[in-house]
Amino acid sequence: MNIVVSVNNFGDTRSGGLAGPMGLFIIVLMIVATVLLIRNMNKRIKRLPDAFGDAEAARRDAEIARLDADLELPAAEPVRPGGDGGDRAKAPDPAPGQQPPAADGPS
Repeated sequence: MNIVVSVNNFGDTRSGGLAGPMGLFIIVLMIVATVLLIRNMNKRIKRLPDAFGDAEAARRDAEIARLDADLELPAAEPVRPGGDGGDRAKAPDPAPGQQPPAADGPS
């Protein structure tokens, strides 16, 4: 008859007595943090509007506000959309018989 004696190969069980309470503390801490995060997110979600505005309408409103601000500036040309920020006034065409001004620099 063979007798097998069980051997404790799991280390000293008396010194590892803090692992259980520490694990419980970490789990409780994670549960508390999760509850606080859920409450915070619920408050933020309740503050959101029912529907968000149309992006095109928001762009139009911003354009109107910008044009109104341009009109309130004294002696300022309104900035037109596109290009480099506005259309610059071109020099008037020379009268017939006159030559255009020469460009600076060698030709």
